[in-house]
Amino acid sequence: MAKDKDRRDSLQMSMKGCRTNNGFVQNEDIPETEPDSGSPEDNLQTCAVDVHGPKVPDLKGVKPFAGMPKEVLLQFSGQARYRVPREVFFWLTVASVVVLIGITTAIIALSPKCLDWWQVGPMYQIYPRSFKDSDKDGNGDLKGIQDKLDYIRDLNVKTVWITSFYKSSLKDLRYGIEDFQEIDPVFGTMKDFENLIAAIHDKGLKLIIDFIPNHTSDKHTWFQLSRNRTEKYTDYYIWHNCTHINGMTTPPNNWLSVYGNSSWHFDEVRKQCYFHQFMKEQPDLNFRSPAVQEEIEKILQYWLQKGVDGFSFDAVKFLLEERHLRNEIQVNETQSPDTVTHYSELYHDFTTTQVGMHDILRSFRQTMDPYSREPGRYRFMGTEANGENIDRTMMYYGLPFIQEADFPFNSYLTQLDTPGNSIFNKVIMSWMENMPEGKWPNWMIGGPDNSRLTSRLGKEYVNIMNMLILTLPGTPITYYGEEIGMENILPTNFNEIYDVNTLLSKSPMQWDNSSNAGFSEGNHTWLPISSDYHTVNVDVQKTQDRSALKLYQKLSSLHANELLLSRGWFCHVESGGDDSQVVVYTRELDGIDRVFTMVLNFGESTSIVNLAEMISGLPPTVSVRISTNSAYDGSAVETSAITLGKGEGHILEYSTKNPLHRQTALRDRCFVSSRACYSSVLHILHSLC
Repeated sequence: MAKDKDRRDSLQMSMKGCRTNNGFVQNEDIPETEPDSGSPEDNLQTCAVDVHGPKVPDLKGVKPFAGMPKEVLLQFSGQARYRVPREVFFWLTVASVVVLIGITTAIIALSPKCLDWWQVGPMYQIYPRSFKDSDKDGNGDLKGIQDKLDYIRDLNVKTVWITSFYKSSLKDLRYGIEDFQEIDPVFGTMKDFENLIAAIHDKGLKLIIDFIPNHTSDKHTWFQLSRNRTEKYTDYYIWHNCTHINGMTTPPNNWLSVYGNSSWHFDEVRKQCYFHQFMKEQPDLNFRSPAVQEEIEKILQYWLQKGVDGFSFDAVKFLLEERHLRNEIQVNETQSPDTVTHYSELYHDFTTTQVGMHDILRSFRQTMDPYSREPGRYRFMGTEANGENIDRTMMYYGLPFIQEADFPFNSYLTQLDTPGNSIFNKVIMSWMENMPEGKWPNWMIGGPDNSRLTSRLGKEYVNIMNMLILTLPGTPITYYGEEIGMENILPTNFNEIYDVNTLLSKSPMQWDNSSNAGFSEGNHTWLPISSDYHTVNVDVQKTQDRSALKLYQKLSSLHANELLLSRGWFCHVESGGDDSQVVVYTRELDGIDRVFTMVLNFGESTSIVNLAEMISGLPPTVSVRISTNSAYDGSAVETSAITLGKGEGHILEYSTKNPLHRQTALRDRCFVSSRACYSSVLHILHSLC
């Protein structure tokens, strides 16, 4: 009733004398009522409706109601009790948006750079011919690698690195490539490769592959066209006139091959000598030719489009040679020039690391960059720098504003072959002290061109070396089989012609104690199986709590889950006297009170380490997080006398309020690639340290 009254009042209508209009009556059977002629008012033919001008409604005692007219709504909305809450909520919303934008901006500004995929876990290097045979022909292949991806993932590996699998001659161990865009039939087909890379990505892993730009096989189409002087291919290789009489060649200069003797070989077709830094079946490409650089760029793009996540560029220091062809200087000037035949007898100032070589590597980087723009698909670039001194090796990182390799592979530990030598401390600090600021280190203890760790140092040092590379800052790199302590095979008569020394570390992977160590179900294997495969194999070590494999898995898991190891400071602690053969360093992070201290005995006898003298403020006892001797795991040791057996190491854990990287006296021995701090309240990393 109140609603009807309000509507009548607002319209101020007078309904006196209105006559009924039956035009809207649907039932026409209702008779129309005749007006009473006796009443003058009832004889009115029209209805007078008075509509007054705008008048403020009287809202006294009236409450808002559904469907109220606009005029009424506006009257209520202007009242303080409705207006004030509305304005409060509006400004709260504005303030919230501003605060959220500010917080987001601050988080972005203060957050340290996230680690990329090639930084967060170990790389696992595979020599494909020796990893797993899937078709019973005695040769490892791509399908075999795919079959073992679960094993690789269980090692907490993040990146699979496969060495050369291109169509190639057997004689040069796949490094003289006949076609950069074909898979050698020994390893399978291109479809097999595509299946492998899809499977690797499905497992959450990444794939990098070897790329050897310096040379090709002499069977490569480019070389065949070049030796016949066909159009642009004429200058694809390095040709020079030389004297060839009665089968004897007089080379243009005294340059030597890495494998010894002259690096020039006479070609009967072209009647000139071509240059080869390695075997005569591996002629060097002419990288001073723009056409050659374009060809290499197209090949890189081909594999990037296939989905590979990066490359290891091999033998890059040999990419350019001096144009003048002057003789290189002898190491022993008194030696007769005619007797200089070994590579080590010359200084190779004109055939390695020439001006312009780094420009070529940067062009490789520029080719890869467009494929790195998709989030999570950064393309990694590593370079092999074997034989370079530390200053030249660091140049592969690039310049402050010009990116080159993400890192040159650190092979210095692979060259150590004497236990009990303080050189371990020197090798570690040499890299850390010379590495450009903000760059990322890496560590490897084996590879296809090096003797296996067990054969170099002894099986007692397998665990401690794996502990070393998995607790140092940076990316650890494991050569297949090092996680179980495989050793070199013994020299023997091989079916194929090889340099025996290059084969000893390439024996088939030892999976179990069955025939052929589980590597192949065929009747033979391309190389002999190591004689210790009955006890040194994956299946056996999976069941042994103190095996090398179990320790590797524990260490790699710790590396993956501890910020101290992935983002923390590295501080090297000097040891002297009887402890000179002990390596001591800490891993610590601002915001985390815990510290890891690694104490590793590389000596040939038991060492007693007084850690309390080396590090001030240590508690009297600390706990052992992980030891190479699992009997110590979880136990407490006295810091004044830590006993370490031969090849034994501990990861010690304790709390401190005074980490080493904050101590002035030790700042020059502490390093971090990307500084970060941990907030225990917000559980985030930030850079406001």
